[in-house]
Amino acid sequence: VQLQASGGGSVQPGGSLGLSCTASGSIFSINVMGWCRQAPGKQREMVAYMRSGGNTFYAPSVEGRFTISRDSTKNTTYLQMNSLRPEDTAVYLCTVDAKEDYGRSNVRYWGQGTLVTVLQ
Repeated sequence: VQLQASGGGSVQPGGSLGLSCTASGSIFSINVMGWCRQAPGKQREMVAYMRSGGNTFYAPSVEGRFTISRDSTKNTTYLQMNSLRPEDTAVYLCTVDAKEDYGRSNVRYWGQGTLVTVLQ
C-alpha cells in the first residue's frame, strides 16, 4: 500500500490550507484514514482520523478548526485546516490502517510528510 499526500505550504495566521492523501496498491479494505503531525523537537501527535463507519477523532488542539473527510471510492482522505496558528506548523503525515487481503490483519501505513508552515 502506498500513500501519496499533497497540499500544504505556507500561510499567514488565520489562514486555511487543505491536505489530501490517496492510498493505492494492494488494498482489500481501509479501516482508518488519518493525519499525524510532527513539529521540530516535539513528539508525533495524532491530529485527526476517520473510521470507515464515519466516526472521527480530533486532537483537542485542532477541534473546531480542522475537518477530516474521506472519499472511500477514491481511497482518499482530506484534511481541511482553518484558522491556522503558528503552533500548527509541522510536517503532516498521512496514515491508514488497511488490509491487503481478506482474512489478513490491518496494517498501519505511512505516507511521506508534507510541510505546513504558519508564519509568525
